[in-house]
Amino acid sequence: MIEIETARLTLLKMDENDAAFILRLVNEPSFLRYIGDRGVRTLDDARRYIADGPMAGYSSYGYGLLRVVRTADGANVGMCGVLKRDTLPEPDIGFAFFPEHWSQGYAFESAGAVMKYAREVQRLGRILAITSIDNESSIRLLGKLGFRFDRLIAVGDDSTQLRLFVSDP
Repeated sequence: MIEIETARLTLLKMDENDAAFILRLVNEPSFLRYIGDRGVRTLDDARRYIADGPMAGYSSYGYGLLRVVRTADGANVGMCGVLKRDTLPEPDIGFAFFPEHWSQGYAFESAGAVMKYAREVQRLGRILAITSIDNESSIRLLGKLGFRFDRLIAVGDDSTQLRLFVSDP
């Protein structure tokens, strides 16, 4: 099901048929470095990740991570969407793209469309974003999207420090 369309991209809800896409994306070295190891090693793991993450979000909140497809040729370029984490008080935007699709404006285009959809269609108010301390590309992108740095937060069992950004309505 098409959720959002932009000039060059189509953002789609994920389902178990996207397992190969997720398996590859969440095991990219950049994903592991900046987002973390999700323990997805097999297609069955990927199907569980989709069911417990994006699909659960669609059911519980009406939003979640979406698969980002280049409309011209149907290539999967990454994922982007709003999600609700137990560790944050409000929804946050998340995104990850295959390295071969970086520096082409896809992250900005899809994240901008997701933010517009979140505000205008889903009527979400304050939206957060988190990044690792050293993820300069994501930090720049969040700035371009109008997010402002709020503070450092500690999350996870190891109290990893992350940057918290805020976008008020």
